[in-house]
Amino acid sequence: MSHDPYLALRSSGFRRYLSGHVLAVLGQGMLAVAVGWELYERTRSPFALGFVGLAQVLPLVTLILPAGQMADRHDRRKLLIAAEATIAIAALGLAAASATAAPIWVYYLALVVLGIGRTFQLPTKQAIMPNLVPSEALTNAIAWNSGGWQAADVIGPALGGLVLAWTRSAVGAYLACAVAALAFAALLARSTVIRHSPPSTPPRWADYLEGIRFVRRSPTLLAAMSLDLFAVLLGGAVALLPIFAKDILHVGPAGLGWLRAAQSLGAVSMSIALAHQPPFRRAGPALLASVAAFGVATLVFGLSKSFPLSLAALFLAGAFDAVSVVIRLALAQITTPDALRGRVSAINTLFIGMSNELGEAESGFLAGLIGPVAAVVVGGVGVIAVVGVVARTWPEIRRLRHVGSAA
Repeated sequence: MSHDPYLALRSSGFRRYLSGHVLAVLGQGMLAVAVGWELYERTRSPFALGFVGLAQVLPLVTLILPAGQMADRHDRRKLLIAAEATIAIAALGLAAASATAAPIWVYYLALVVLGIGRTFQLPTKQAIMPNLVPSEALTNAIAWNSGGWQAADVIGPALGGLVLAWTRSAVGAYLACAVAALAFAALLARSTVIRHSPPSTPPRWADYLEGIRFVRRSPTLLAAMSLDLFAVLLGGAVALLPIFAKDILHVGPAGLGWLRAAQSLGAVSMSIALAHQPPFRRAGPALLASVAAFGVATLVFGLSKSFPLSLAALFLAGAFDAVSVVIRLALAQITTPDALRGRVSAINTLFIGMSNELGEAESGFLAGLIGPVAAVVVGGVGVIAVVGVVARTWPEIRRLRHVGSAA
């Protein structure tokens, strides 16, 4: 039977979800550029950028297990709507702080609220996906969803940078994020969802840990998650882009927007290409090779003093990262029973959140100690080393072949 690259898009519920998701990620991309630029402008401190990630990861670490349990025991659509409303409140708080030149701690308080919303948003987004499309369209939906949010990451940071350049204020970017989150909530309310069957018995503490136990029993899934965790933790240069844009490449806020967009542009290009391809024949080796190439691209970016070369390096980093994202998410969704998807998605979210937010904190703090260029170079080398460690520790990942349609 021929491969249908648009199978998931034939579901109206998934189309509404995808449209809202793209809007929400676009708004969050604008917010991320704005808050990084504004805090660096006010403080001139790399440590301030590190605390942006730390403020968002603290709710993730403390609340992610309850979030996963709620995604398995309650209406996933309503839970996701509530999470988007929380994100909108946080964005409005940042807009108010920016408009009134509030103390810096107010920004971090709003970022904690944002982190709470994202803690419930992220695992619920993953868990609800199989409830939006037929089972045979699941991995196709994963590829399109990955491409969609990466496309939003292309446009969102660029728009955020343009808003900063034109208005010399971050307020507009924060307000756009709030409107986008509320739009996602409205589209979710109209989406048709295939209801899952949550358990009727009261939750036990052991139930919260079932997702952890499932991942521990799945060596290939654990290897894929660990690879993502340590690779992005070490190779995440996103937090330092305001420094590169202002002090190294000298391209200003508009250039910052394009630097933020370049990695996502590479990722969306690769995601669309994957959506039109048949399944990976050697998914494990492809995963390891793509993460190693991500490390090399990160290393090139750290050493570059040329704006075009820096854009090209970030573009390739995003393209290689997209391969690992599609393989990892397909592996997680296909191998996990629906009754556990919320909790397993919570563990996956914890790995992603720790790699992204803690990676931002690590990059900011390390840059404060050894400088931004050295911090990125050390991170790129570390990513390449992690690939070797993971391949040796979990040989199952080297033998992984078919994980369902990777497109």
